Amino acid sequence: MYQVDAFTTELFSGNPAAVLVLDQWLPVETMQAIASENNLAETAFVKRQPNGWDLRWFTPVHEVDFCGHATLATAHVLANELGVEGELVFTTKVGALRVNRKNSAYQLDFPSFPPQPIGAMPPMLSEIAGGLHVSVFRNFENIFVVLRDEQAVLEFIPDLPNIEKLDPFGLVITAKGGEHDFVSRYFVPHAGIPEDPVTGSIHSTLVPYWAAQLGKTKLSAFQRSKRGGQLVCELSGDRVLITGSAVTFMKAKIYLP
Repeated sequence: MYQVDAFTTELFSGNPAAVLVLDQWLPVETMQAIASENNLAETAFVKRQPNGWDLRWFTPVHEVDFCGHATLATAHVLANELGVEGELVFTTKVGALRVNRKNSAYQLDFPSFPPQPIGAMPPMLSEIAGGLHVSVFRNFENIFVVLRDEQAVLEFIPDLPNIEKLDPFGLVITAKGGEHDFVSRYFVPHAGIPEDPVTGSIHSTLVPYWAAQLGKTKLSAFQRSKRGGQLVCELSGDRVLITGSAVTFMKAKIYLP
């Protein structure tokens, strides 16, 4: 098992993920137990198939449909640690995800999930946002609240018990940035992730939203968690391209019963 810090060029920043390269899937109960034992936001399991790789992700609580930083971590392990060359194509629950090495970084080719309207702000969300929201929308797995400015994102104090009641949705807060085009933070307490340090998957919706708001398709993003992480993004038709780096922290051996 490898542990990788994703969306960073330095150890102890970005978002850590564990990666296991398998010949065959382990029982689901075993994969979940490993993820729970790791207690990281995500543990990725990958195995080779004739036309690429099958990829699955587990939080400490359950399997998820989509994860960006653990996809980056997996690509880094395959390319940097195991010497796999060329484009990597991962078969996942959200379709084919492609990763290409770009010098010292990796470009992730993800589907675009444009924002879906919610309508009036639900009272509980208004309470969580503290009256600082500008707009709200959703995709298939998260609710997105746009705050008035970057400072509001930085100073946001999450009401985790109420955010947990949004299950099965996570909560993304975002705002126009200063140094970067936009910033965000992400909370998924029901999945065992109080705050995710850097999240690739939410940018499949943030990028089309901010591209429309700012009138540009190439965007610089920063996730304003304690660890933090920078993402270079591009909206390309119905795909979102995200470029980021990764560094290996640890290689370990697991002893299964």
